[in-house]
Amino acid sequence: MGADRRRGEPLVASWNPVAAPADPDPELDGEADDEPGRPRRAGVLSRYGWRIYAVPLLIVVTALAVFQTVRPSGSGRVPAQPDQPLAAQDPEQPIVTEAPPGQTYDPRLFSADLPPGGPIPETGARTFRVLPGTSPVIGSGQLFRYSVEIEVGVEIGDANAEFGNLVQATLSDPRSWTNPQGGGISLQRVDASGPRPDFRVILVSQATAREACDYSSGVPFDSSCRKGDMVYINAARWVRGAVSFQGDIGSYRRYAINHEVGHVFGNKHVGCPSQGGLAPVMMQQTFSVSNNELHELNEIADQGTNIPADGFVCKYNPWPFPTAGGGS
Repeated sequence: MGADRRRGEPLVASWNPVAAPADPDPELDGEADDEPGRPRRAGVLSRYGWRIYAVPLLIVVTALAVFQTVRPSGSGRVPAQPDQPLAAQDPEQPIVTEAPPGQTYDPRLFSADLPPGGPIPETGARTFRVLPGTSPVIGSGQLFRYSVEIEVGVEIGDANAEFGNLVQATLSDPRSWTNPQGGGISLQRVDASGPRPDFRVILVSQATAREACDYSSGVPFDSSCRKGDMVYINAARWVRGAVSFQGDIGSYRRYAINHEVGHVFGNKHVGCPSQGGLAPVMMQQTFSVSNNELHELNEIADQGTNIPADGFVCKYNPWPFPTAGGGS
C-alpha cells in the first residue's frame, strides 16, 4: 500500500513500536458508559449492650473456622475452556472465553447498545505497539501483509494470546478472506522485525475508537472501523460483544476482525438478504441483524448503503465464507 493513502488519517502511528512515547493526557471524544450501581443494603443496628453480641459473635467465628478447615482448595469453578485453533499453521492456541448463545438482555436495550458486562479499557495513549508473531503466506493471489498491534495503555491480560493469536487464526481460516471465492487474496502476518505491513489490525480503547470511528458525528454507538490501512478494533466491543451475538463473544470477535478487514479489500456494507438466513459478514451486525433497525440507523447517519426496511432478520455469522470448512 502506498504511503499517500495514510496522509491525513486520524491516529496514524509511525511504523516503529518504540519510537512514539505514550501520551499521558490524551484528549479524546466520548465518555465511558456508566454501569448501574448495585443497591447498598442499610444495616439496622440496635443500641444494646456488648453482652448481647458476645455469644452470637463467638458462634460465627467458630463456624468460619470450621468452614475454612473443611472447604476444598480453589474456587470450585470450572475453568473456562479456551477456543480451539482455527488454522493448522498457528501452533499456539488463541484464548477466547465464550459465553454460550442464548444470553438474554433487558428488553429496553436497543440492539446497537453496548451490552452490560465487565470493565472495559476506556482510554489509552493513542500510540501503538506491535505484537510479536508471524505467519506463512496463507492463500493464493495478491499478497497483503498485516501487523497486529495494541494501543499503549490498553490492558487485556496476555495481549498476544488473547488478541494477536486470534487475529492470526481468524485471518488464516479457510472461511475468511483467503478462500478462493474471495477473488484471489493471500495474507501474511508480519511484526516489527519484518517488512512494512499493508494494513494494521489494532486493538484500541473505547475513547480512541470513538474518535477514529466518528462516534460524535455518526451513529452514536460504539463500533470498530477501518480508516486507510488502519483497522481499529474497539476494546469495549472486544470485551462486551454485541446484543445480536447473544453473548457469543468468540464469534463476535471473529466477526469484528473479518468485517473490518473486509473493508480493506473494498467490501461495502450490505443488508440481510433473506429471512432467517446467515448474515453476510459485511452486514453491520454490531448494530443489528435486522434490516429494519439498520434502516433506522441509516436515517440517523448515512452508512453509504441503502438497507431496505423489508422486515428481514438474519442469524449472526462471523465468516465471509461460512460453509468453506475449518474449525469451530
